[in-house]
Amino acid sequence: MTVREVAVEAYREALPALGASLVGGLLAGLVLGGMRSDLRAVEGLLVLVPALLATRGNVYGSLGARLATGLHQGLIEPRVRAGDRRLRAAAAAALGNGLVASLFAATAAFAILSMLDAPVAALGRLIGIALVAGLLSGVTLAIVDITVVFAGYRRGYNPDTLVGPLVTTTGDVFGILFLLIAVRSVTLVLGGV
Repeated sequence: MTVREVAVEAYREALPALGASLVGGLLAGLVLGGMRSDLRAVEGLLVLVPALLATRGNVYGSLGARLATGLHQGLIEPRVRAGDRRLRAAAAAALGNGLVASLFAATAAFAILSMLDAPVAALGRLIGIALVAGLLSGVTLAIVDITVVFAGYRRGYNPDTLVGPLVTTTGDVFGILFLLIAVRSVTLVLGGV
């Protein structure tokens, strides 16, 4: 293949994913804009939002890259089977890493805001919100990751080209949506504490 053919192929594969990423980012922004009252109700939550969203992209982007590498090397088959130990282990590790990172982000946000004497919600409230949002978005992103990587690979696309933009978009959209659900759920359970 010539350089031109490689470039055309790369753009052909990447442009739809990048377009979906753009639309998804705008959707996430709309949901975030609608969360103003929820963000005000939980002091310090706005500081936590970028950390939680970055965590989703990093952890589940890594899962997608791991799956793509496994496909390229022939270590995994591009289909979901209950007995595939490597696939289960990769998904479980990503979910565990995502939850640990969410816990750390909530604790760090609380500690930093407390040291700065800035208003901040109780540590348990921030941790609860981060863990609920992390669990919901983690399960969703693992499913999306596996589906996109396997479907793209079976259709002849390079899954490495698809993973980045689609995981980022899905992480932003579902991350914000599940953060809203987490805020409302934890507030319902804990009350106005």
